[in-house]
Amino acid sequence: MSEKLAMSKTIADVVIVGAGPSGAVVAKRLSEQGLSVVCLEQGSFPDYALIKNQGVDFEFTKDRHFSWNPNHRAAPSDYPVDDSESDVAPLMWNGVGGSAVLYAAAWHRFRPSDFRVRTLDGVADDWPISYEDLAPYYDRVSVDFSVSGVAGDPAWPYHDVPLPPFNLKVMEKKMIEAHDRLGWHWWPGSNSIASIKHNGLEPCVRRGACLWGCFDGAKASPDRTHWPKARRLGAVLLTNARVQQIEVDKEGLARAVIYVDRETGTTYRQRGRIIVLAANGLGTPRLLLNSVSNAFADGLGNRSGMVGKRLMMHPYATVIGLFEDFFENWQGPFGQRLYSMEFAETRKDTDFLRGAKWQLMGTGGPLNTIGAFPWGDNAGWGKDFHKTVHQRFGRSIDWSIIAEDLPEETNYVTLHPTMTDEDGLPAPKMVYRNNENTRRLMQFNVERAEESLREAGAYEVLRAPFFRETGWHMLGTCVMGEDPTQSVVDSYGRSHEVKNLFIADGSVMPTSSCVNPTGTVAALALRSAEHILETARNQSVSLANV
Repeated sequence: MSEKLAMSKTIADVVIVGAGPSGAVVAKRLSEQGLSVVCLEQGSFPDYALIKNQGVDFEFTKDRHFSWNPNHRAAPSDYPVDDSESDVAPLMWNGVGGSAVLYAAAWHRFRPSDFRVRTLDGVADDWPISYEDLAPYYDRVSVDFSVSGVAGDPAWPYHDVPLPPFNLKVMEKKMIEAHDRLGWHWWPGSNSIASIKHNGLEPCVRRGACLWGCFDGAKASPDRTHWPKARRLGAVLLTNARVQQIEVDKEGLARAVIYVDRETGTTYRQRGRIIVLAANGLGTPRLLLNSVSNAFADGLGNRSGMVGKRLMMHPYATVIGLFEDFFENWQGPFGQRLYSMEFAETRKDTDFLRGAKWQLMGTGGPLNTIGAFPWGDNAGWGKDFHKTVHQRFGRSIDWSIIAEDLPEETNYVTLHPTMTDEDGLPAPKMVYRNNENTRRLMQFNVERAEESLREAGAYEVLRAPFFRETGWHMLGTCVMGEDPTQSVVDSYGRSHEVKNLFIADGSVMPTSSCVNPTGTVAALALRSAEHILETARNQSVSLANV
């Protein structure tokens, strides 16, 4: 009997959809307390042997199996996404570990002000929780994800960082000296990358291949940090299992997850007392919208009409300075060797609200000095190819700018009327446009970043605002809130309408901040898991699963 057939005959305490960071955090925590957990993942484990980042051909082969864009990668585990009406393309990894397999691993908390945007700036919504509510969960997940860095950044309330930082190199020191002269904030990079042996991870050798998987086993992706422990504790992880629908009973409670075994084409029905969705800001609303029934004609848990609405994607720019001297700009960590929060808050002297985080990055190996990322329209192909490589390799510094975008109902995810995946499930369609506030915010920060690089000695600065291939962060499409008519879930991620359905990914975020969100996604997931444990005795479940 196959494992999937065997599990379909059981009733799990909890069924999780998605084996990325949030699904892994929930699975590990619930398994630690003895709950029976089944996780359904449409992909499989990443095959790091396919990454040749020890060889001279790494830059030629890195996108063959580990391309960021699922529409380009088109692996069996991927589903198509219609992004024809989006200013930003979706980037994600469908498999065990989720998009953390490919993330740069820059790690942050949201700041206290990020939870109070309506109160402070009169736009968007306040969160139904505060920074203080989430702080203890931030502390715990930073250990599990082996976060390295330096404690004491004045841009945040004080908190410990579990692992020591990476040594500062010439590149970082150039920018530190420049920002000290300008009087601008800087801080050594915090990354979920092991600087010492920790939690099953090896010390980073600073290869700079973070965005294409980590061959060396130093980057904290859940296939390495969470799933081995969760499975030893009894969690069942079913791979190549593409979920199609959440099934409800006549009382409107979730009772089963319908999925297709992509290896055999067989459809299974996995029953569970509690269902947790952790399929990211695209996959979760897609699944809810496809779970139509007599009780939920517009999609599961969508009587508010908010499922899929308020998509936020962190518009992104790069500003690159060229320098005369040669330094180690190809080394990792790729995510951020330094960062600045100087312009992260709303300022009285600007014509826009909110702000941006800057993260200092190298520009990679020789081949990476040519092409779209991170150079934009300054790709460098043509008769001056060799001259361009000489100017850029080991002589360029990139300030990557992450802008906070405000939630708007005109930015959304819906189901495509005709496009489907290989198993017949409607594909998601994204509609996303940068608004005027975002454009002003980005223009200001691009200008300031050029000022920073010029101060550091750059003789030329190249700007690439509004990169399209930068949609790593898909947030807000199943927003949390206290009012069931204006939100999808409560502050613990529990559906207002389906009391045994939880959402544990970035889709629940009311606002996006300007920092990388995985730390907050993981902290929210852990908080949801603890709430499931605390309320398990009184949890409403389908009578079919009693």
